Amino acid sequence: MKIDLCQTNIIWENKKLNLQKAENLISESKSDVLFFPEMSFTGFSMDTDLTGEKDNFTVNYMQKLTVKYNKSAAFGWVYKNKEKAENHYTFIDSKGNILSDYVKIHPFSYSGEDKYFKGGNKINIFSYKNFNICNFICYDLRFPEIFQAASEKADIITVAACWPETRREHWLTLLKARAIENVCYIAAINCVGNIGGLEYSGDSCIIDPKGEITEILSYKEGIISAEIENDVSLHRKNFPVKQDRRKDLYKTLL
Repeated sequence: MKIDLCQTNIIWENKKLNLQKAENLISESKSDVLFFPEMSFTGFSMDTDLTGEKDNFTVNYMQKLTVKYNKSAAFGWVYKNKEKAENHYTFIDSKGNILSDYVKIHPFSYSGEDKYFKGGNKINIFSYKNFNICNFICYDLRFPEIFQAASEKADIITVAACWPETRREHWLTLLKARAIENVCYIAAINCVGNIGGLEYSGDSCIIDPKGEITEILSYKEGIISAEIENDVSLHRKNFPVKQDRRKDLYKTLL
C-alpha cells in the first residue's frame, strides 16, 4: 500500500483555503491514500463556534474529492451540535465510503481542550488494502493502553496531530515506543510552521515494527510518500512479545 503523509502549514481557522490546498495535494498524489494532520483544515483551534460543524460539511466535501480523484483520504475536523464539540478523524475511501470516523478519546486538558471538547469512548479498526488500520489523534499518543487494544488486530496505527515543537522529543520518543511495544507500523502526521501563534516542527514519520524511523520530514511543508509492506505478522512471529502479555492480570492491577 502506498501512502502520503501530508505535512501542511495549516492556514489558521481558514477552512476554505485549507480545503483548496488539500484538493491540490489529492489531485497530484500518486498514492492510494493521503493522511492529513489533526483538525486538518482549521488548525488546533478552541473556537468551536467558528470551526465546528453539525452538517458534516468537511466530510461531504472530502467525499466529493475522493470520488473525483479516485483517492482515499483521512483528515481531522470538528463536530459540534451541543455545548461541547468532538475532535474527529475520518477515513474515506476512493468511492466516498466512510471506513472510519474516530473521536479523540483524550482531550488535551493542559491546553484547555477538555473545556470545549468531550472525549470519545471507542476505537475503530478497519480494513483497507488488506491492512487493518486504526486512527488515533495527538494526545492519545501518551496513553499506551489504547495502542495495545488496537494492536490486537491493527497492522498500522496512525497518529494525526498538531504537536508543538516544544515537545518534539516526546513526540519522537513516544512514537518509537508505541511501534516497539505493539510490533506494528506507526504513521504519524503532524503540521508544520507557525499556526495560531504556536511553532510546529512537523516530524511526520513512518516507524516500522522494530521501532526504526524509515521516513521523516522536519521543519518544512511537504509530503512523505512511502510503500508499506504487509509484513506485521512476520515481525510478530520473529519476536513474539505480544503473546507474553498477561491481560487478565493487568486488569486486576488497575
